[in-house]
Amino acid sequence: MIRRKELPPELQGAFRAFSAVVDAIEPAKAAVADVLPGTRLPGRPLHDALVEYRAGIERARAGMAAWRRPELQEEWQQCADGLETAADRAATLFGREDDPVGFERLLGTVQGLIEPLDPFVAAAERFRALRTRPRRTN
Repeated sequence: MIRRKELPPELQGAFRAFSAVVDAIEPAKAAVADVLPGTRLPGRPLHDALVEYRAGIERARAGMAAWRRPELQEEWQQCADGLETAADRAATLFGREDDPVGFERLLGTVQGLIEPLDPFVAAAERFRALRTRPRRTN
């Protein structure tokens, strides 16, 4: 019988906390992506998307300490730095009076907001890499 790889018990709580942080980030990213117009609908107003994005980033920041572990320190730090950058970029845009004009500029704005959150992909990969096959107990 082949056993599935699992996280060691000492990392399972950290993974649940990491997942909760990601669950806060994903809707925030989706809100920002919604500002791009589609073929049938205009994009969402940037200000409205930024309100939701900033709230998601703050929820994510609040949950970061719960998944900080020595085995994940490098990934954790990159994610924490990414959240700080994302929050700073959103604050800068939030304070502006004018929205980016044209699809290309709007796309660049969206990419600039989402890009700092890329380290979460590497952190998820690190959690996967830390999985091991459980030992047989007879």
